Amino acid sequence: MTTQAGVVSFCEELNMFTLPLYKENFTKQRTLIAQSEHFEIHSFLYHSGVHALEIKNAKGHLVVLPFMGQMIWDAQFLNTDLCMKNMFSEPKFGKTIVETYGCFAFHAGMIRMGCPSPQDDHVLHGEMPCAAMDSAWLEITSDSVVIKGTYEYVMGFGDHYLATPSVQLDKDASVFDIKMAVKNLASVNMPLQYMCHINATYVENAVMTQNLPDAALMLRETVPAHVQPTAQWLAYNDSLKTSAPISILDKPEMHDPEVVYCMDDIARYVDRAVFKMQISDDKYLQTEFDTHEFNCATRWLLCSGDQQVAAFALPATCRPEGFLAAKERETLIYLEPNEERCFTVRTGIFQSM
Repeated sequence: MTTQAGVVSFCEELNMFTLPLYKENFTKQRTLIAQSEHFEIHSFLYHSGVHALEIKNAKGHLVVLPFMGQMIWDAQFLNTDLCMKNMFSEPKFGKTIVETYGCFAFHAGMIRMGCPSPQDDHVLHGEMPCAAMDSAWLEITSDSVVIKGTYEYVMGFGDHYLATPSVQLDKDASVFDIKMAVKNLASVNMPLQYMCHINATYVENAVMTQNLPDAALMLRETVPAHVQPTAQWLAYNDSLKTSAPISILDKPEMHDPEVVYCMDDIARYVDRAVFKMQISDDKYLQTEFDTHEFNCATRWLLCSGDQQVAAFALPATCRPEGFLAAKERETLIYLEPNEERCFTVRTGIFQSM
């Protein structure tokens, strides 16, 4: 490893090098901070002032927001944009995810998650998506780059936890691992709701498959407050109640407003869930995870003039219907004092040979 003009150069002999990240070192000028034969890492500020880190390998790049919930703002691999189409040209500072809803992936939770009912006391997807991270750093080897961070949530007379998210990109890879570790630091049990919210691109006529039976996909029949149904959509949604789950994105005009499927207790079917979305003759997106970590999943389809997303697999600990619904369904996880849970999702794109 050598350092020249503030740039860390690393070589094949490197076991691991830790590079702390500090907000004051980010500028609007895109700056190379580390490089090797297989990676380039740049830091920069968006015009909004949001800090960003680009991690690039031979197959593409990720843009991660190290100090704002460690969102993955952008993901492009194999000359393909993996991210939903949205209204945001860049990330914006906000306390809720709807204030900056343009990222490829975010962490939903941790003590509350999902669309709140009128009786719930939380915002959409909880406190974690836009959390102001307490620290961030890179762990670099010759074969991989990992960005990590910590966020301590503490509330007087309330919950107290430490969240440690990370993203790992390996050399020559077009898939990557999104991880989350959460530890209860309080002296009492803590409720846990968590979803790895991956907002994949919507490609017309894409084909979705999974190693779960069709019966595992259940249409969401409730209509949350943010959905404004039309008579046409209500009739279409009603027809889906008695048909096989949507597998081909061949009716984009019917995916406005959204269509949602829920999958519960999926560990009864497989130990490792694998979801695929074929977007061309030779390319497919894939998301996979351990069902003993995530025993639920959601499929979210939306194709409007402003937002187009085919979230074909959203791994979660419960349905995204808010805190009270999860409590009523008895799907809340509780962490005991000092207990820690860890979650890993592998996602990205493959090219057929």
